[in-house]
Amino acid sequence: MDKTIIDICCGSKMFWFQKQHPSAVYMDIREFDGELCDGRKLIVKPDVIGDFKNIPYPDNSFKVAVFDPPHLINAGNNSWLVKKYGKLPEDFSNELIQGFNECMRVLEPYGLLVFKWCAEQIPTSQILKLFDRTPLFGDKRAKTSWIVFMKE
Repeated sequence: MDKTIIDICCGSKMFWFQKQHPSAVYMDIREFDGELCDGRKLIVKPDVIGDFKNIPYPDNSFKVAVFDPPHLINAGNNSWLVKKYGKLPEDFSNELIQGFNECMRVLEPYGLLVFKWCAEQIPTSQILKLFDRTPLFGDKRAKTSWIVFMKE
């Protein structure tokens, strides 16, 4: 495979400097092409439509996985926040555990998982307790955290 990076919940690829990086495959559970309430255009057009709880790739397929799951549980289903970021179910723990485990499954040994979380509604410390691994490093104090894990 010529793709070495998978972005599991790519959304509109907001944090990518190169939104069509040649080494990356972009996956999301949805496609969307519309406007937000302030008139800004929002396009979610992944390479692969897929659920992060069941990533459609074999074990050990990627060197890097980016996991930026929805972080909201309290937002209106038609709100601009949900259109932009998605929404977790109220019982989100099992969903995030499954997603994390799927990311680890598709990573090569010693591959890196870059996990992004916004602690607006759920503290990062609560989310990290769900995972059965200790992060290598990351920002633990900001509202939005970038945390890196390695598959050993």
